[in-house]
Amino acid sequence: MSTSRAVPVTLAEIARLAGVGRAAVSNWRRRHPSFPERIAGTDVNPQFSMTDIENWLRDNKKLKKSAEREWLWPRFEALGGRDETGAVVARVGRLLSGREEEEGQKLPDETRALIRRAVELGRREGGAETFTFLLRRWLDVHVRQIATTPEPLAALMADLAIGAAAGVRGGAGAAGQGGTGRITVMDPACGTGHLLAAAAEAVKASGAGAVTLLGGDRDPVLAALADARLDLAAKEGEAERPLIDVRAGDSLRDDPFADTPADIVLCNPPFNERDWGYEELATDVRWSHGLPPRTEPELAWVQHCLAGLRPGGAAVLLLPPAVAARKAGRRIRGSLLRTGHLRAVVALPPGCAAPHSVSLHLWVLRMPAPGEEARAGGRLVVADAASRFPRTSTREWIPDWAAIGAFVREAVEETGPLEAPAYVRQVPVIELLDDEVDLTPGRHIAPSPADAVPRLAESWREFTGISASVDRSARLLAALGHATATADTPTATTVAELARAGALTLRGGGQPPEESIHTGPSPEDGIPLLTVPDLLMDGEPRGWLAPADAAAREAVIAEPGDIVVVGVARKFSAWVHEGPPTALGPQLHAVRVQPEQLDAWFLAGSLRAPANARQAGTHTTNSSRIDVRRLQVRQVPLGEQRRYGEAFRELDSFERMVRRVAELGADLVRDLGDELAAGRLAGGA
Repeated sequence: MSTSRAVPVTLAEIARLAGVGRAAVSNWRRRHPSFPERIAGTDVNPQFSMTDIENWLRDNKKLKKSAEREWLWPRFEALGGRDETGAVVARVGRLLSGREEEEGQKLPDETRALIRRAVELGRREGGAETFTFLLRRWLDVHVRQIATTPEPLAALMADLAIGAAAGVRGGAGAAGQGGTGRITVMDPACGTGHLLAAAAEAVKASGAGAVTLLGGDRDPVLAALADARLDLAAKEGEAERPLIDVRAGDSLRDDPFADTPADIVLCNPPFNERDWGYEELATDVRWSHGLPPRTEPELAWVQHCLAGLRPGGAAVLLLPPAVAARKAGRRIRGSLLRTGHLRAVVALPPGCAAPHSVSLHLWVLRMPAPGEEARAGGRLVVADAASRFPRTSTREWIPDWAAIGAFVREAVEETGPLEAPAYVRQVPVIELLDDEVDLTPGRHIAPSPADAVPRLAESWREFTGISASVDRSARLLAALGHATATADTPTATTVAELARAGALTLRGGGQPPEESIHTGPSPEDGIPLLTVPDLLMDGEPRGWLAPADAAAREAVIAEPGDIVVVGVARKFSAWVHEGPPTALGPQLHAVRVQPEQLDAWFLAGSLRAPANARQAGTHTTNSSRIDVRRLQVRQVPLGEQRRYGEAFRELDSFERMVRRVAELGADLVRDLGDELAAGRLAGGA
């Protein structure tokens, strides 16, 4: 772990750190002979020593004091890998919280100097703020390796647990360890402490008194980061400081808090792990609802959290939707229902947390208090927030946390069976105890009658409008007649030949490093990353790149008007890109034409012809690829290209409309069938 080598920065990174545009940095480099020489890269994409750049900006009075944290982070990133950097960030947090340096850890002088600089900055600008900045940057870099609970979701989970736990909300004062008045909150898979931090805030807001935070994580770096984070958050002048105990270790195999019952347990456990301890934990006393199958690790976490609750305590877990329906777990789900431990299941809209493509579930559980009757024969609250707040766009949709939170809180409240709002139902447990014990909310909630009429009306309006457009487009395309054969058949040329002639440029996409790919809602300047797996699903980009990462990695960006060509036979296509600038992954190609020589729509339509793909295909592997350079196009005058281009554009529009009509038709058939079967529509033609 050494920082003796120079930390390299690109022109784009210098622009971001200096708070200017890249053109300004290029201008400085051109106009100022004193501008540092590049230490790596190429003339087109040079890299410079960060120290040299920082000194030059300071000497030329171009260094912004407000950007000191930004200049600090690249030095942390240069320390090494994920664990090396995370451990140093945690060490900074411990020092900022007032703890002494741990003995026995020998660090290079450069690393110690960096730690001192970060601590000094934190003492000037705020320890919690500085540590939070470093932690967030670290998490952004390793977003593919570390799943965190978004802060609004963490706050919602904490609020649900406080509401469900007996004697917590309102400052009962008798909860916690031995009636001491402290509320004990536990997270057995705490990661960097998002849920525990949210719980501390929620307990404080509820007026329940002081709190004890217990956390465990098998990753020692995450545990150290959580410990520093929670300790720094507690330095804000609390009347009674939280007691914090975060330990590294596998909570399922060796629970560090087995003898410490909690009032509240919050958990976002690891998903789909097979090596969770099935063999060595087969006779564990925590499995009061049955031994979790090897393929059901999430149900092991559910029972572990229940076992850690005191009587009257509550737990809220974030789980994948398959846990509610997988056949292997039906016996345990049935037991949780019969004993009344499981109180509510909430389906969240996709995009609320990683993995962002699925509708994750919240499970609310409660350990009955002494004298409290079990809820066998009672009801399970199911709430379908996924249907209540449908995701309208894979890329641009951002959860409306205020609305989602209000809906979920109202749904989970202890209300009578007739008081449940739309998209919520209190299902009699006896209805659920069948051969499947499927707890998926959408299966038990019919569409709201109040929403059906406007939804059907809107669907019919769109269907009618698109159908009319399809009819007009079909008449235009049907009017296309066969061209009269002539002796002078236009010759064909290839993409490679056109590129050599300068009529177009061809660039092939690549795979960015995993640490540079982000998921979830993108900021305004985020660049969507399109890959072949995205096209195989629904065609929407699942990830995005920061502009600095895209520039540093020389990502291939398809701009509006470029042609995107897919070089894989099973999803071969070519189209004129009309969306925002988009980075292209492997086997995707960007073609940019010279408009005075080629019409983009004509070229795209010619390239995507199935016969073209067959002659340019390779069959050296099981997944045939297309050699884009071998794709052919007829050589015709530009005016004729444009006429054909208009026809290709119409054909593209026709294809999209036909596809949308099919989707709307399927939705209408389903909704009309439901409404007719329920007697809410008059039968007969």
